[in-house]
Amino acid sequence: MTSKNIEISKIELIDAIQNKHSTQEAEVFFRLEKELLKQIFSLEREYARLTLKEIQVILAENIPGFTMKVIQYYLIILSSIVTRKMKEDHILSEENAFKFSAKCMVLIERNLTADNACEFGDVLIEFYYYILKEQKKPTLSHDTVNEVIQYINQNVEKQLIVEEIAKRFNVSTSHLSRIFREYTSVTLVEFIMIRKIEEVQYYLRFTDQKIAEIAGKFHFCNQSYFTRVFKKYTGVTPMRFRKDLSGNYFQFNLKQDDSL
Repeated sequence: MTSKNIEISKIELIDAIQNKHSTQEAEVFFRLEKELLKQIFSLEREYARLTLKEIQVILAENIPGFTMKVIQYYLIILSSIVTRKMKEDHILSEENAFKFSAKCMVLIERNLTADNACEFGDVLIEFYYYILKEQKKPTLSHDTVNEVIQYINQNVEKQLIVEEIAKRFNVSTSHLSRIFREYTSVTLVEFIMIRKIEEVQYYLRFTDQKIAEIAGKFHFCNQSYFTRVFKKYTGVTPMRFRKDLSGNYFQFNLKQDDSL
């Protein structure tokens, strides 16, 4: 940038600062950003999506020469802010926070395009939600059920067998199955399947792994069975879900609270 261009930029900046309308827009921008962070960490993903869209509109209307790059830069900045708060709130360790931040940057760099710019914010919000939800402990009124849920969440990629889970928690299979259904409204077998499908959605949207590889990773016996189960819960095939960034995520809510 030449000295003349720098001088022009200074003049534009001074004009913007002195412009009352711009000041009002700035106030709205930072208020929305504060609301957005609160919504993200409260797991209010639908509100967060709408708020992020409002922020994008403000950026588009108030930045001279606006291009998609502005959205890209802002989403990277937002991811850094979210990462720092995760670290400060001890949600992620320093090492995991660094990995999360790097993953966000790669996700944005590889996948954000002019065609999907409007929907991509939703994808990023979903990624934040996925990470934060993983850290939230269940709060049902039965300790064993809470512990089993947490164990499943931590080991969802493994081959989970009801008899082995019951043995791990020193209860009979029949007793565990009964109390689990009583406190969650679903059987333990179905809950394991539900959690696998919820987790699979992350791999379909945020990785380049082949669908067959993902099915194998979560111990589905074959891709055909995986596709059938995935469609049962989400309403679409894994391929359709991967291609449609604007598609909704399947999310199971427990009977008494949203404690996942």
